[in-house]
Amino acid sequence: MALLISHSAPTTAFISCSAASRNSSISTPPLLKNLKFPRFWPWQKVKIGPMNVSPMGFGTWAWGNQLLWGYEESMDDELQQIFNLAVESGINLFDTADSYGTGKLNGQSEKLLGKFIRNFQGNKQARDNIVIATKFAAYPWRLTPNQFVAACESSLDRIQIEQIGIGQLHWSTANYAPLQERALWDGLVAMYDKGLVKAVGVSNYGPKQLLKVHEYLKARGVPLCSAQVQFSLLSMGKDQIEIKNICDSLGIRVIAYSPLGLGMLTGKYSANNLPNGPRGLLFRQILPGLEPLLNSLKEIAQKRRKTVSQVAINWCISKGTIPIPGVKSMKQAEENLGALGWQLSSDELLQLEYAAAESPREMVQNIFQTR
Repeated sequence: MALLISHSAPTTAFISCSAASRNSSISTPPLLKNLKFPRFWPWQKVKIGPMNVSPMGFGTWAWGNQLLWGYEESMDDELQQIFNLAVESGINLFDTADSYGTGKLNGQSEKLLGKFIRNFQGNKQARDNIVIATKFAAYPWRLTPNQFVAACESSLDRIQIEQIGIGQLHWSTANYAPLQERALWDGLVAMYDKGLVKAVGVSNYGPKQLLKVHEYLKARGVPLCSAQVQFSLLSMGKDQIEIKNICDSLGIRVIAYSPLGLGMLTGKYSANNLPNGPRGLLFRQILPGLEPLLNSLKEIAQKRRKTVSQVAINWCISKGTIPIPGVKSMKQAEENLGALGWQLSSDELLQLEYAAAESPREMVQNIFQTR
């Protein structure tokens, strides 16, 4: 069996006939009483390269990260439950990286994903359809194509699968080591030609570098299938919009990381209620300027009987991207899954984007993001 590697159980609807509501002697047919509907329908899957994936994926940055997300190995049982719930709910895209995991836990996210895949006892077809997108760091010691291929092989070993779904260059070195960039691109070509990855993508690429890498890969017969970028109602600046337009014109799928702005778009935090650690310092700077946006999110969430997080994630889906919200608990997993199966109206999209423009603060961009 070959698995493709690259933030709930199905909703149960209880249907009662109108006649039954008027006459208590008429019971609901047994087949309808516990009818289960999927989170989304098969035709709502998204094309990314040669693969079909769920309209939302799960990000695993927190799985192994002690510094920013407070990971502990005691969390692994719940993370397995989260993984099982996601797959059983139709999620088949999981995003990771060879650098995810701090200190001695470097690579822990990939290891956990491999373990969770092997331990999954559910539907075999769902298991076989899993696509894991992993990113390879542009470390300064990875100077040749062969070294980048070796990084891919190490990820395969950690996850213990035969082929990666989407192999991604984690960031561009154009800003500080432009000569290294070409070797990394050649590494993507080599891992694709060797069949180590089903498709290739990039992450943290700005508009100019995105066009360059697309042309370079195209000339070597390698399609660029995805571009991962920080994209949310907090990150919809000029570069993000330009990247999205380029991707749409070239058939590249945008994978939106941090769709909840590290948690700022969940509605759970305020100037008087900040998260611990480095995130708290960032939130202190940005949250006070987000009142127009957060108010609009809360208004729409209340009307739709959704949560603020679900509305923020659905905005990303409605814009044609694949959001990959991170998740650390079953509660978060259930909530994120509630972003599927419905779509914001055009008026609601405009309302949110206007409110975002009216908010004087926006998300700090990744330091590795290039032009």
